[in-house]
Amino acid sequence: MTREKNIVKEYNVAIVGATGLVGKEFIKVLYQRKFPIKSLHLLASDRSAGRQVEVNGDTLEVKDTADFDFSGIDFALFSAGTDVSLTYAPIAVRAGAVVIDNSAAFRMDPEVPLVVPEVNSEDIRKHKGIIANPNCSTIQMVVALYPLHKVNPIKRIIVDTYQSVSGTGSAAMDELDQQTRDLMDGQETAPRVYPHQIGFNVLPEIDVFLDNDYTKEEWKMVQETHKIMHAPEVAISATCVRVPVFISHSEAVHAEFSTPLTPDEAKKVLSSAPGVKVIDDPRSHGYPHAVMAAGKDEVFVGRIRQDASHPNGLAMWIVSDNLRKGAALNAVQIAEVMVQEGLM
Repeated sequence: MTREKNIVKEYNVAIVGATGLVGKEFIKVLYQRKFPIKSLHLLASDRSAGRQVEVNGDTLEVKDTADFDFSGIDFALFSAGTDVSLTYAPIAVRAGAVVIDNSAAFRMDPEVPLVVPEVNSEDIRKHKGIIANPNCSTIQMVVALYPLHKVNPIKRIIVDTYQSVSGTGSAAMDELDQQTRDLMDGQETAPRVYPHQIGFNVLPEIDVFLDNDYTKEEWKMVQETHKIMHAPEVAISATCVRVPVFISHSEAVHAEFSTPLTPDEAKKVLSSAPGVKVIDDPRSHGYPHAVMAAGKDEVFVGRIRQDASHPNGLAMWIVSDNLRKGAALNAVQIAEVMVQEGLM
């Protein structure tokens, strides 16, 4: 009697925006997590088309998204901006691909699931070809707060973010590097990417200002959290700040619960929560920070303490690599859920 071999299904994957920061992280995460890839196609604008990229021992040529035929593609991972997604995601879907989109193009579309697998993976089943990846700052916050919300419903969230320049792209990282060099050398420096100098500075402005005087980034955190957690009743206010850090976003979060929740109870819940790592020993300088989180998959939580302003409140500090869990990793995890649950 012969034993049948387990046949692992493999998938044809396309990455749109493959030469950008998040696109490069997509490639890295796919191979680090051993995603079952049959073929990989790297797509970008005509400016990058023809570029040769080394991927897992092979050399792949970057192709022009505008000329690419998505027929036969199983997963199309988009990280090239809203306009590109609005133009090419529907084309990919019509060709039979499932699009996982990292832009803001479809996040608040009621027909498109907005998914963080640790929170609302069941929403993936509702997709009609497109699944939206949330904003980086929203992802890390809901990964940390949702486990607590399940045991003690949250009524109100106040969040202040400290967001790295990699969230703006490689040009912003170059600007921070150059400004730091200029300023350390006693030279004058001028902003190009940001409205003001980012070197040795903090800017309380991420994305455009809205009519309500919140920035678009701040309002994303409000709307996306409501949608992901299925909790429109939670009151949320955000202040999003750009800081002179290359990678990883940090957040100071104050959450008001329905009933009192002690820091020890919160730590116990979070210590067993998927995707979360608690580092909370402040007397020994044990807490999450941006440099420590860079290159890691987890959402790190520390400084968990009673909020002195409210008997039902907790304050905490949340840090995560915005290019990984805040973008590429979350998208790949969505694809992994679809594979594991036979949704393709």
